[in-house]
Amino acid sequence: MNRGIEEKLGRLKEIFGSMGRVLVAFSGGVDSTLLLKVAQDTLGDKNVLAATALSPLYPERELSGAKKLVQTIGARHRLIESNELKIPGFSKNPPNRCYYCKRKLFRELLTIATEESIRFVVEGSTLDDDKDHRPGRLAIQELDIRSPLKEAGFTKGEIRELSKALGLSTWDKPSFACLASRFPYGEEITEDGLRKVGESEDFLYELGFKQVRVRHYGNLARIEILKEEIERLMNDSLREKVENRLREIGYTYVTLDLQGFRSGSMNEVLG
Repeated sequence: MNRGIEEKLGRLKEIFGSMGRVLVAFSGGVDSTLLLKVAQDTLGDKNVLAATALSPLYPERELSGAKKLVQTIGARHRLIESNELKIPGFSKNPPNRCYYCKRKLFRELLTIATEESIRFVVEGSTLDDDKDHRPGRLAIQELDIRSPLKEAGFTKGEIRELSKALGLSTWDKPSFACLASRFPYGEEITEDGLRKVGESEDFLYELGFKQVRVRHYGNLARIEILKEEIERLMNDSLREKVENRLREIGYTYVTLDLQGFRSGSMNEVLG
C-alpha cells in the first residue's frame, strides 16, 4: 500500500473520529464495504450501524452478500423495506430518477439515525462519482449526508487497493448499479421488467461471466459483457443456450452489444 493511500486512510479515520457515531448506508459494494470496515475499526461496535434496503431494484444475491459482509466485519445491521416503484415519478424513469430514490432512502435512514441517537448518516461516494451523471448527489447534499471517502480524497482504484490490503473480499468485486439502471430513460420501470433483468443477469453470472448488464428495451434484451469475454459467448452452443434462456424469461429478441460492458451506458444518450 503506497504512502498516499496510507495518508488518506489516516484522514478517513480522523473524519470518523470527529463524528463519534455513524449510520452507514450499506449496499455490500466495494465502496460501502470499505466505509463500514474503517468505521467499525475506528469507532467500535456501539457507535456504528449498517443499514441496507430490501428492494426490488436489487437481486437476492446482492442482499445475501451484504448480510455476510456485515457479519464478517462484525457491525450491527438493520434491514429496511423499500419499494421505489411506489415513489411518485420514479417508475416513469426520468433522467433524474436517482434523485427520487436517494431522497426517500436517506430520509428513512435519517429517521433511523435519530431513533438510535446517531448524528451522522454516511454513504460511499468517491471522487470518481463526480465524473458521471449522478442526480442522487443532489439529494445527498440537500439532506446533509456525509461522504467520508470523498472527503478523504479516495478514488475507486485506491479503494480497491486499500480493500485488498485490509483483506476485504470485495476488493475485486465487479461494480453493480441497481436494476433500474438497465432501463432507457423514459421507458417505464415495472416489476415484470425488473424480474426479467434480474433473472437474465443471474443466469449469465451462473455461466461464469465476470461483469454483466442486461439492458431492457421492452421485448428486447441488450447484453453487455467484458470485451474479452465476447468471443466466449459467441461459441455456438453457449450463444444458443443464452438465447433460449432469455427467451424463456420473456424476451423476444436477444442482442449482444459489441462495445462490451461500460458502466452507465444508458447515460450516453444524455450527451
